[in-house]
Amino acid sequence: MISVRDAHKFYGNVRALGGVSFDVERGSVFGVVGPDGAGKTTLLRMIVGVLSPSSGTVDARVGGDGSDSKRRIGYVAGRFSLYEDLSILENLALFSRLYGMDAARAASRSRELLELTGLLPFGDRLAGRLSGGMKQKLAIAAAVLHEPELLVLDEPGTGVDPVSRRDIWSVLYRLNRGGVTIVVSTPYMDEAELCTRLVFLHKGRVLESGTPDEICDRFPHRILRVRTDVPETRRRLADFPSLSVSSFGRTVRVVVDGADADALPRLREHLARAGIAADVDAVRPTLEDVFVLAAESGRDVA
Repeated sequence: MISVRDAHKFYGNVRALGGVSFDVERGSVFGVVGPDGAGKTTLLRMIVGVLSPSSGTVDARVGGDGSDSKRRIGYVAGRFSLYEDLSILENLALFSRLYGMDAARAASRSRELLELTGLLPFGDRLAGRLSGGMKQKLAIAAAVLHEPELLVLDEPGTGVDPVSRRDIWSVLYRLNRGGVTIVVSTPYMDEAELCTRLVFLHKGRVLESGTPDEICDRFPHRILRVRTDVPETRRRLADFPSLSVSSFGRTVRVVVDGADADALPRLREHLARAGIAADVDAVRPTLEDVFVLAAESGRDVA
């Protein structure tokens, strides 16, 4: 459905994207994952046709050609862009007129989407008085009011609470099951794991691509997990040979060379010599392990 080939984008002398290539299959939930400044927003704006690449091609094959093709795309920007001095129902009514929808179909479609997003009881509330999560759900409803084939969302989970993020993804999956292809950008690894395929952008380049399982399976290193109540464990591992050491509460994750078969017993021995009581085992890498190391190295880690 979407083909991106060697896409570059420059703003003056600043490179936002440098040679990005990937495909998005129809019916997928495709993630564009990366930290702030990775080039995610620029890439999404090129997919919806708001921006053109400086070189290379970005082709979204939806509907017909030209303006008709663009009408088959829904877009949710990173910042709330609906009218805050209009109610939920008034915003949807306005967008239905902009889309040229029949009044009866617009009314039934609006009710359907308000039921889907859980906003039906709040139809008369001003958009400016909605919570962050409710604003995002209203933006999604407005973006798919005209029943597009493709929905593109720029970080819909940013700035909303965890419950709202879960609700938003529930809405996205229900839309996807209804036939809408989803392209979503996110800096969150838990959201990346919800995508059927994804690319990881860093400084305008693709460092990794594939399904979440494929990406983790290609990780060439081993993850050793240390569980302990000793707070200085990470510091005491500073002289242990590793690629990286990170701590999350009572857990320390140590990344070692995949060819180092003796790393696990040596780590246990190292901790014992330091007088640190800990449970140590090898675990499967997560997307966060892959992407953190990729970002630190600035290149593909697989």
